[in-house]
Amino acid sequence: MYELKKLGEKTYYIDSPNNVGVYKINENEVYLIDAGSDKDNGKKILKILEANGLKVKGIINTHSNADHIGGDKVIEERTNCEVLANGIEKVITEYPILEPSFLYGACPFEELKNKFLLAKAPQKVKELKNNLPEGLEIINLPGHFFDMVGIKTDDNIYFLADCLFSKETIEKYHIFFIYDVKAFLETLNMLETLQGKAYVPSHNELITDLKDLIEINRNKINEICDSILEILKEPMTFEKLLKEIFYKYSLTMNLNQYVLVGSTLRSYLAYLKDSGKVTFEITNNEMIWKSL
Repeated sequence: MYELKKLGEKTYYIDSPNNVGVYKINENEVYLIDAGSDKDNGKKILKILEANGLKVKGIINTHSNADHIGGDKVIEERTNCEVLANGIEKVITEYPILEPSFLYGACPFEELKNKFLLAKAPQKVKELKNNLPEGLEIINLPGHFFDMVGIKTDDNIYFLADCLFSKETIEKYHIFFIYDVKAFLETLNMLETLQGKAYVPSHNELITDLKDLIEINRNKINEICDSILEILKEPMTFEKLLKEIFYKYSLTMNLNQYVLVGSTLRSYLAYLKDSGKVTFEITNNEMIWKSL
């Protein structure tokens, strides 16, 4: 782990808990695709690149989750590189307090301002689509977060951010973070049309065939939907539903899991509500959800 691995003439990646893409624009300069989860990861990335005679020219953030932009600030400070991000992801990268605020649904209390939910902002962020280096292509990957993108290199390598989660992650946690369930499923459908040499999801080892992993992700989403519909045969509040989901999948709640799984469960409810499969009523000053 934390090794620079070559995938094509100009395309490399650093294998880590959050895989980091490396694209050479010349013999000595590279653009990173994501920047690791925190300051320490950023330092490790720089150390690996320096050992290979490479300097960071820029960072492309696929999206603004703290575990993908956590290394931005230290790498920017040490290399004077540019930081690029897309749409809403650019705004959250500039103002990372928006991530825990969004997840909690209000001003976050201090314990929510931890490195897993709140990154350090780089000094300046540019719009990705206006500054994309030659040889790279943006692939829109909505669903996991607001304006998440992947990057295709001219070596026909795809960096897929968080649009696919590993089999191991799904078997351990079951519920992976999703902002828009409908868009996530549509992105899975789009992935089936890609014809790349290799694919690098952020939280999975390098793969050359997406078919099995797409099906694993799709099946789990459909399973979660079915589980919610079954539980909501008994009308209940959101908090009761959240508790039942944790029990069903033998999950142990902590603060980060509460906001991440809680936010995702609300996204499932929105998807099922808009699909005409659940509804709610407000009774005795409580919002009660139920299956139709």
